Amino acid sequence: MASPAFHALELPPDAVEKGGHEVLRASVVDGGLSVALRRSFDDPYTWGVLLVDLARHAARIYAMETGLSEQEALAQIREGMEAEINRPTDLGDTKPAH
Repeated sequence: MASPAFHALELPPDAVEKGGHEVLRASVVDGGLSVALRRSFDDPYTWGVLLVDLARHAARIYAMETGLSEQEALAQIREGMEAEINRPTDLGDTKPAH
């Protein structure tokens, strides 16, 4: 029996060129989120900056691939984030991996 296919993204070109370390890997599995991450930063505040940067990148992708503008996509992403913060649909399961 063949194992299910996993469709990984390519590494970012600047990471290949300059090196670095991966801080987040997220996948959709059976309609849910599967995440691997490193704490990576001394201050949790930096994760907030990272998450907003990710949201902006996602909004740009929506603007490139759909009829939404970057601003419209970012507004919808923000609405989803606020809804999930206020009423979590799934708190998930987090275990340290060392």
